Amino acid sequence: MPGKDYYEILGVPRDASLEDIKKAYRRLAKQYHPDINKDDPQANEKFKEINEAYEVLSDPQKRAQYDRFGTVGGDFSSFGGQQYTSDFGEFTNFSDIFSDIDSAFNEFVKNFFGKERTQTRERIPRRGSDITVGLTVTLEDVLTGVEREIEVNRRELCDLCRGSGLEPGTQPERCPYCNGTGELRSSRSTPFGQMVNIMTCPTCRGTGRIITHPCHQCNGRGFVSRRRKVTVKVPPGVEDGTRLRLKGEGDAGISGGPPGDLFVFVRVKPHPIFNRLGADLEYEAVIDIFDAVLGTEIEVPTLERVTEKLNIPPGTQFGSTFRLRGKGLPFINDGGRGDLIVKVKIEVPQKLSEKERELLLEIANLRSKKINDKGGKSFFERVKNAFGG
Repeated sequence: MPGKDYYEILGVPRDASLEDIKKAYRRLAKQYHPDINKDDPQANEKFKEINEAYEVLSDPQKRAQYDRFGTVGGDFSSFGGQQYTSDFGEFTNFSDIFSDIDSAFNEFVKNFFGKERTQTRERIPRRGSDITVGLTVTLEDVLTGVEREIEVNRRELCDLCRGSGLEPGTQPERCPYCNGTGELRSSRSTPFGQMVNIMTCPTCRGTGRIITHPCHQCNGRGFVSRRRKVTVKVPPGVEDGTRLRLKGEGDAGISGGPPGDLFVFVRVKPHPIFNRLGADLEYEAVIDIFDAVLGTEIEVPTLERVTEKLNIPPGTQFGSTFRLRGKGLPFINDGGRGDLIVKVKIEVPQKLSEKERELLLEIANLRSKKINDKGGKSFFERVKNAFGG
């Protein structure tokens, strides 16, 4: 309405932020609420005035229009003592024209059919939020699969008020601002006749009811935060970074909506001796140069905590690989298993007896290898090179 200073009504400066406007509205609405001031006949009018000011200043488009013209709703005939005119008379842009056409159509439907178009005042059911947590498992867990119990914080329906927000034994009351209709109406004259503008009541949010006795357990929210234990089944063969979905284990839904889901991101802890290559495992076996030259049999550890015998043939080279079939990890959602790949690393002994040294020199001479003990390299490094290591 022209002439009203909404900023003065809410007691905020013209450059006030939206948060400041919300704080001022909540403070004043609580102070002048009709239920609190039943003996004050002016409280209801003041309460309506506060809601009117908040409805305008909390809407960026309406606030900009109000700041420019001193009013909202298309009547810009006077502001600050100046006259503003346009080719459309009362209208400043096409959005006003279409807004009035919509209001005119509402009036037509009401007069012709005896009822009008209205937005639903019931709260729309909404799905609860999803929750995401992390879980670390070992390579042994990946081999067999594992069940883990984890704790999550989630929002649940208040078991005292069953999500209504009402203190048990009480009922919601009719909204005094919209008189229980959930709508606020204002009328004005346009070239199309008397038009009615309908907006959702900001006090009851279109429900037509307000809670005057909120549940003491959830403070009227209808929800409480609880820490719950949830069992997570990690399947065999799970990959690092896999996301497991536990349906319905997230936050509770709103207004009867379904709950959200719990997503568990799996991290596989690095193993001290095995390196994972998909479903295969890699193990580095260290043998000395004599085993590599002459051949040997070694024992290879596995994730099952038992060892497997592996034959190393004579003349095995540094970096050679051998496979133990089916001793790797399970293929996820499959019955098979990968392999255990044994990678050979040859170690040159650092100390030899004089007799061992003489024998190696003899072998080197038989192979026509020149050994120079006075060179820059150690004797054992030259022996290794002599045998192609």
